[in-house]
Amino acid sequence: MGTGPRAAGRQGGVLLALAGLLALLGIANDPGHADRLLFVAACDFGLALPAFLTPWERAKPNTPAWLGLPSFAVLGLSTWSFGGSATGTGPFLVLIYAWAALHFPRWILLAYAVPASLAYVVPLILTRQPELVIGSAFVLMPVAITVALLIEAQARHLRSDRARLARIEHWRAAMMGTLAHDVRTPLSTVRMVLEELRTQAPPAPAGRMLDAALRQTARITRLAEGLLDVQRIDNEGELRLDRQPHNASALVNEVLSYVRLDHDVKVDVGERLTIHVDKQRFEQILVNLITNAGRYGRPPIVVRVYSEGQFDLLEVRDHGPGIPDSLRSRLFSQFAVGRPRRATPESPWSSRSRAPW
Repeated sequence: MGTGPRAAGRQGGVLLALAGLLALLGIANDPGHADRLLFVAACDFGLALPAFLTPWERAKPNTPAWLGLPSFAVLGLSTWSFGGSATGTGPFLVLIYAWAALHFPRWILLAYAVPASLAYVVPLILTRQPELVIGSAFVLMPVAITVALLIEAQARHLRSDRARLARIEHWRAAMMGTLAHDVRTPLSTVRMVLEELRTQAPPAPAGRMLDAALRQTARITRLAEGLLDVQRIDNEGELRLDRQPHNASALVNEVLSYVRLDHDVKVDVGERLTIHVDKQRFEQILVNLITNAGRYGRPPIVVRVYSEGQFDLLEVRDHGPGIPDSLRSRLFSQFAVGRPRRATPESPWSSRSRAPW
């Protein structure tokens, strides 16, 4: 599947191979023409082989369209082999047109009209079919061309949309990278000033505030670097994670230094537990869960990290009123917010996240 000359050539080869296979199966229904059907199958397979083996990626975009001409010739030969019956070859003529419409411009489809019509009509004339049968070409060919033009128009529209989205994503990624770079530059200056002030041994309250400012500055720097995650999205639209081994207890305690709450958070994490996570993503998850627990829940708030089977589980538990039923349907939508309710100790709830993060 796909677009471009390579995909067009391979798909054309599939159609030809299928036509050859059906010609071999046709021998069982018409053993009297076995020699002709074998010849048709050999022609189909003979065309399918170079269609698969040709390095189309080195060719111009419309080069595989030349496969259509010998394909029409083989279809005509097949009609003649079946004694003028176009029951099996007519649909393949439409399929060739559909294949061409997916990959080539409309002028090629119109150029196919003459060889396709000859491939359909000439065998009927040679086998002396009635005028009514020969006249069926005036129905089949307009239908095939019309269907092909509709497919070509839709495929062209989709290619245009994809190219437009690719341009948007390119500029978006460039802007994100520029923004991340521009943000980190003044942050570096702020951090240097804070570190210089910290080395002057200020009084205890000022020292603690400087330490907090340094931690938050470091976190903002990491968040700015997170803007570059746009570059880490793969072709499947999934974020590539940078998983590394981290001590779970140290990681959780480091994250807690970024969060300011009116009450303490209890940590239930084994001192020797190691988890393989993307540190930035883990920090984002934990900060959001603790912040929401402090804002909408009720203490105590307990953070646990533990292993369960093949997973490492992160659990942030508070003892507030729980998640309102009206919010649950949109809980994981972007920036979903619910109003805090009067806390009651009878309905604790917890948020759990399964690694790998």
